[in-house]
Amino acid sequence: MDRRQQKTRKAVFQAFITLLGEKSYNNITVQEIIDRADIGRSTFYAHFETKDDLLKELCEELFGHIIDSAMDCTHTHGLYSDGNAPESVFCHLLQHLQENDSNILGLLSCESSEIFLRYFKDSLNELIRVQLLSREGRSNPALPDDFLINHISGSFVEMVQWWLKGRKKQPPEELDRYFRAVIEPIFAE
Repeated sequence: MDRRQQKTRKAVFQAFITLLGEKSYNNITVQEIIDRADIGRSTFYAHFETKDDLLKELCEELFGHIIDSAMDCTHTHGLYSDGNAPESVFCHLLQHLQENDSNILGLLSCESSEIFLRYFKDSLNELIRVQLLSREGRSNPALPDDFLINHISGSFVEMVQWWLKGRKKQPPEELDRYFRAVIEPIFAE
């Protein structure tokens, strides 16, 4: 993708994010996105077939970046200038959320949050599969992996919502301790 295309996509994403902060997803029109991004209709449709495709790509980009960076322990993203990266992938993920790149926390708490929370949960599933379920010696191997993945990702999403409603009073390290205290017994030997 050339620079011009990247710039256009960035303008469309930013216009869409801004509109999502103002009204529900269902009330946003493609024309409003086009107007905010200051592009033509054909340009929009050259990048996205529908508003739903735009939503899907926005979520994949936002959550994919956060999940990928949480899985890549060498990726510090400016968070750990002192060199002290957290051991827990969930703490790393919470720190990225706290950074609030692209107003992701606003999207997770806006009027259309259920859409973003669903995409966020789906993105977490792979992280959980790779980081937790690949462990040897689970204390309850009789529980199906898909059940555990759903339970853990759902719990994490609910915790993030609780954190947002409480105005992020707890630092990521504290939330990570809470979360691990709840899920680690599942994996204890």
